[in-house]
Amino acid sequence: MKIKLNNVRLAFPALFEAKTVNGEGDPRFSAVFLMDPKHPQLDEICKALKQVAKEKWGEKWETIYSQLEKKLNLCLHDGDEKAEYEGFPGNFFLNAANKARPTVIDRDRTALIQADGRPYAGCFVNAVVDIWAQDNNFGKRINASLSGVQFLRDGDAFAGGGVAAPSDFDDISEGADADALI
Repeated sequence: MKIKLNNVRLAFPALFEAKTVNGEGDPRFSAVFLMDPKHPQLDEICKALKQVAKEKWGEKWETIYSQLEKKLNLCLHDGDEKAEYEGFPGNFFLNAANKARPTVIDRDRTALIQADGRPYAGCFVNAVVDIWAQDNNFGKRINASLSGVQFLRDGDAFAGGGVAAPSDFDDISEGADADALI
């Protein structure tokens, strides 16, 4: 079930290069989307998770859904589960991943590349995800596939993000000073 998330905060983006989680599994493109508990789409997401469960497991959906919730096998989580990460406590987060590279675009819908420096961890984005139920030899879950991300607006970058500015360095253009720093 396709859902467009509006005005969500981006965390742990792997949008331009597929990565593995803790060196395990196949590399994937992925992102985490943070939402305030009052986010207008939170209810819609919860309903979508339940609808997907109903479609997959029929009459048994409520029992299975309850088990998935207890085991944290849903793509939507309480941010307090990851309280050690900036921006997570007091919010909800949705994990999404895909083996295929997602569409990554700017506000005007032009393609973005990694060198553009956005989207970045901490900025706000719109995203398209596809909610689906998994029931195979890897277990039962309700996942979100990452289809695309649109940069919406700047936000405070999370720790570990960003690059050094020229002002972070000393001016060492003077000959004697430059030699002394070697």
